[in-house]
Amino acid sequence: MPHPSARLLEERESIEVDMPQIIEAARERGCFLELNSQPQRLDLIDTYCQFAKEQGVLISINSDGHSPNCFDLLYGGINQARRGWLEKNDVLNTRSLRDLRKILEATMC
Repeated sequence: MPHPSARLLEERESIEVDMPQIIEAARERGCFLELNSQPQRLDLIDTYCQFAKEQGVLISINSDGHSPNCFDLLYGGINQARRGWLEKNDVLNTRSLRDLRKILEATMC
């Protein structure tokens, strides 16, 4: 689920969604959630990261970059994930390419 809350910090408030329900549905379907590390988004908030972890839903940390220069934005997402108590095994894109392919092939999403 990209841009889970659709917020833009200091520009647009989050949309009204039942994020715990979305996380539970992601668990049931075997889907993943995005933690967008673009500084205007930093979206998925830490409490939802922690709830996703508790539910066994993997998080993909994404720079939302449109060029290689944006890879540095990942640090903000990593910090957000840490605030949500995520560890390496809770993050989808910490896996090797071989393991990532296995996970993606097994998903229903």
